[in-house]
Amino acid sequence: MLGQLAAERLGYRLINSTDVLAAAARRYQVTPEQLQLVDERLPRFWERLRTDAVRLYAFYSAMLLKELTVDRTVVVGRATPLFVPEGVSHVVRVRTVAPFEERKRQVAIDEHLEPAAAARRLREHGREVRTRLQTMLGVDMDDPSIYHLVLNTAAMPMPALAEILANCAQLAERDAGTESWTKLRDAAITAQVRAALFAHPKIGNAPINVGTVNGVVTLSSAALVPPWDELANRIAREIEGVVAVELGIEEPPIPPRAA
Repeated sequence: MLGQLAAERLGYRLINSTDVLAAAARRYQVTPEQLQLVDERLPRFWERLRTDAVRLYAFYSAMLLKELTVDRTVVVGRATPLFVPEGVSHVVRVRTVAPFEERKRQVAIDEHLEPAAAARRLREHGREVRTRLQTMLGVDMDDPSIYHLVLNTAAMPMPALAEILANCAQLAERDAGTESWTKLRDAAITAQVRAALFAHPKIGNAPINVGTVNGVVTLSSAALVPPWDELANRIAREIEGVVAVELGIEEPPIPPRAA
C-alpha cells in the first residue's frame, strides 16, 4: 500500500518483485519457480538450488537494474534496496518496519495461524531471509546504513508516510548529478552482460569478471582464449547501451611446486 501511494503521489510507475521475477524468467528462459529463490516469501527453497543460486541471482539483478533505468519507478520488494549499487544517489533505498506484535497479528490473519504459530513463523522467516541474502549478496539486510529511510508503518498513517517518501525521492532526484544516472546505467549493463554470459550454454558458469565504465564493458578471465573470447565479446555487444567491449586475458595461477 505504501509503495502504491508513493507512486501515485510521484506519478511514477509501480512494480513489485513478482513483476521482476516474471520478466527475468521470460528473458532468460527459466521458470518463475526457479527464480523464486530470490523472493523473500519462500524461505528454505533457495537451499535446494544453492549450486544454481549465483546464476539465478544474476538474472534477477539484471532485470531489476534494467527496470530502474527505463523510467522513474517505485519497486516494492524486501531485497530490492540491496541490489542498488553504491553511489547511485537518485534512487532512494527504503526499509519499512513495524512492531513485532503488529506484524504477528497481521501474519496470523493472512495465514490463518494461531498467535504462537504466527510468532514462530515470523522469527524463522526473518532469520532465514537474512541468512540467505547475507550469503548471496554479502550484506546484512538489517543494517540501517544501507537505507536512506527506515519507516515505521505503525507510527503514522500511510498517506503521511507516502508523502515523506515522495518528498525524499524528489529531493534525491533534484540533488543527484549526472554521474548517479551514469553509475546506474553502467551497473545495469554490467548485470545484463553477466546474466547473458550465465545464460549462454557454451559459457554458463565460466569465471568471467565484468565491469562497465561509461558504456565500455571490460571482460577479464583466464578462460577468455579463442574461440571463447570472440563469443564473450559478441554476447556483450548484444546488450543495449554497450558502446565497446575490451577483453583482458588473465594468466592462470601457477600451481605450487611439489616439495
